[in-house]
Amino acid sequence: MTIVENKRVGFDYEILETIEAGLELFGFEVKSLRAGHGSLKGARVVARGGEAYLVGATIPAWQPANAPKAYDPERTRRLLLSRKQIAHVASAEGEKGLTVVPLKVYNKGRKLKLAIAIARGKKKEDKRHTIRAREEKRKIERTLKK
Repeated sequence: MTIVENKRVGFDYEILETIEAGLELFGFEVKSLRAGHGSLKGARVVARGGEAYLVGATIPAWQPANAPKAYDPERTRRLLLSRKQIAHVASAEGEKGLTVVPLKVYNKGRKLKLAIAIARGKKKEDKRHTIRAREEKRKIERTLKK
């Protein structure tokens, strides 16, 4: 079940590959995510020093009054990946034109997982093509419905 989704990724990027990662979170962040709070808008994944991190994601405290005073909702969070996956993410990040973006946070059993994607940014004409295809699909569905 998807908890938080980054809806702009499919429009702004061409997704080449997806990877499932674990998240290192505080308990009150887990509760907040399960309640549906949080945003992946503008977030990205970086690989530094043999580890991968989620940067720019906002996860507010579940109960702000009970959160630690120095809690930062946009703090950098470590991703739980194997060494092989981290090396793959780092090589993709270093390659020109590619970026690593988070797609969604979802439940897998009792654990929270993050789907990340290695993606290539779309140009303006590619985005226009996506819009055109979506509108044609809607038009066909409308005519079939009647």
